[in-house]
Amino acid sequence: MNKNIVKLVIVVFLLFGLTGCTKYIKDEDNKIVKNKETGQNLTSNILCQPTNEKIISIYNNNNINISKLPKCEDMKISSSNYDGLWTTVFVQPLAWLIIQIGKIVKNYGLGIILATILIRGILFPFTKKTALQSENLKKAKPELEKIEKKYLNQKDQETMMKKSQETMIVYKKYGISPLSGCLFAFIQIPIFFAFLEAINKIPVLFEGNLFGLQLGTSPAVALFTLGKLQYALLILFVVLSTYFSFKLNGTASMSQEQEKQMKTMTNIMMITMVIASFTISSGIAIYWITSSTFTIIQNLLVKRGVKNA
Repeated sequence: MNKNIVKLVIVVFLLFGLTGCTKYIKDEDNKIVKNKETGQNLTSNILCQPTNEKIISIYNNNNINISKLPKCEDMKISSSNYDGLWTTVFVQPLAWLIIQIGKIVKNYGLGIILATILIRGILFPFTKKTALQSENLKKAKPELEKIEKKYLNQKDQETMMKKSQETMIVYKKYGISPLSGCLFAFIQIPIFFAFLEAINKIPVLFEGNLFGLQLGTSPAVALFTLGKLQYALLILFVVLSTYFSFKLNGTASMSQEQEKQMKTMTNIMMITMVIASFTISSGIAIYWITSSTFTIIQNLLVKRGVKNA
C-alpha cells in the first residue's frame, strides 16, 4: 500500500481516538441513558443548559449539575473553565458560531448548514488545490505512463533514481505536488469530529429540528424504533452526496497499482459511510450532506475553469 495512504489511515485512527471526548450519562447498570422521545444518547459533559423540561429532568435525576452552565444562547466563544485543548480551541468556538448563526436565522439546523458553508468557503483556496491536483494529474498521466513502461520490471537502485527524477520533472511541468492530494482529507477529518462533538455537547443543537427532522436522533432509531420513514431520505442523501464527492474529488492515479489502491480505499470509505449514515445523528448527517454538496459544486467549477483555460 502507498506510504501516504498508510500515513493517512494512521492519522484518521489517531484523530478518532484523541478527539472522542464526548461522555454519556450512564445509569446504575452502567447503561447509556437515552432520551425516550428521540432515542438519543444523552451527553454528560454538555457545554450549556438544555431547555427541554424532560431532558432537564433526566440530567437532574442522574445527579449532573447543569445549573452552573450558561444558557446556550449566552455561551461565549471560549470558556473560563478549561476543558482540554480540543474542546477549547475547536469544539466550543464552532458551537458558538453555529449558535450565533442559528439565532439570526431562527433555526439551529439552518445554523449547522450555514456554518458549514461559511467554513468550507474560508477553506476553499486550500481545498481547491486538491481538485486542481486531480485535473493536472489527468493531463500528466500519458507522460507518467510512458515512464512506467520505460522502467517496467527494472528495480535496481540506479534505474529507480532515474525513474524518480523523470517523474519529478513531469510533476514540475504540470505543477503537481504528491502530498497535496491528501490535503482535503487532512482538513475534512478534524472539522467532521468538531461538528460531531459540537452537536453532541450543545443541547439547543441536539434538541432542535429542521424540516421535521430532530437533530439529535439517528436515522436508525427514527426508522426502526420510532417508525419515522422520512429519515430514510437522510441516509439516501448522505450516500449519494458522498459517492459523487468522492468521484469528483478523486485524484487521478499515476499507475495501475495505485489506481487499484485508490479504488479499494474509495470502496472501503463508501461502505463505512453507508453504515455510519444509519448511526450518526441527523445534525451531523446534515453537516455531511452540506459539506459533500459543497465539494461537488467546487470541483465542477474547477473542472469547468480548467477546460475553459
